[in-house]
Amino acid sequence: MRTVIIGFGDIGHRVAKLELAQGRYVTALIRDKEKIEAAREFGIEPFLADLDQPDTLAQQPLESARVYYFAPPPSTNVHDSRVTNWLRSIDRAKPALIVYISTTGVYGHCHGEWVDEQRPPNPAANRAKRRLSAELQLSEWGAQQAVPVIRLRVPGIYHPERLPMTSLLQGRPILRSADAPYSNRIHADDLAQICVAAARHDRGGKIYNVADSDSCTMSEYFLKVAEAFNLPRPKEISWEEARQQLSPGMLSYLQESRRIENKKMLRELGVVLQYPALEDGLRGILAAKQPQPNP
Repeated sequence: MRTVIIGFGDIGHRVAKLELAQGRYVTALIRDKEKIEAAREFGIEPFLADLDQPDTLAQQPLESARVYYFAPPPSTNVHDSRVTNWLRSIDRAKPALIVYISTTGVYGHCHGEWVDEQRPPNPAANRAKRRLSAELQLSEWGAQQAVPVIRLRVPGIYHPERLPMTSLLQGRPILRSADAPYSNRIHADDLAQICVAAARHDRGGKIYNVADSDSCTMSEYFLKVAEAFNLPRPKEISWEEARQQLSPGMLSYLQESRRIENKKMLRELGVVLQYPALEDGLRGILAAKQPQPNP
């Protein structure tokens, strides 16, 4: 079975590596010509196309393929037009299944409550509405075409190059811990293995919350990263000060609080998290940065 990756970013690379290690033939949709050769060197066959240009999407190698759809939606509006363009481009050569990375943001503000897959979506931010738009389009198309679609609702992703180091080094403040909302995370390596496990599961219509087994507030996250990397502890400020000093993007994240329940994912997909808690992931990142002893 061919593996096709739509959206060949960091998670796409990690999933491709796992699939290649299992002897799979991997194709990836690449938008930039400059990245074609790098994709070939990585071991995959690139397919040059652009989800914003429907005319480029013809003749995709989708026949009986396992598809991972990781492409982000457009940055405006509440509809994911890229998913629309992609689905319209699929003719008779249908994939065997689709794994889609969505966001836990589709649940909206949950007042710090534990959230499982039974909770109805209630997105507030436009970025989450776009993800729900993609979910619904894929789900409806999959039901009509008898193609299994597995939706993974994912919180913040972290890895060595995706930590709030710049914010901490520049001394930006954080919301005081007593007022901080709950947030959730998953290490990129764990997310990649979960994606592959979901594809093997092959049960259409399934939704899985994807998160580690940790739960802490947004401010605790910054404080734990600062402690792990021996950086100055950020100043904690009130909500009134935060509205004046923090970016609109950060303020929008601080408006929502939820704790993501991952039991269904662990039980049904059979994954064992490499980094079940944030401290585990940070220790792994630090260990990887340490010089290795000579043999």
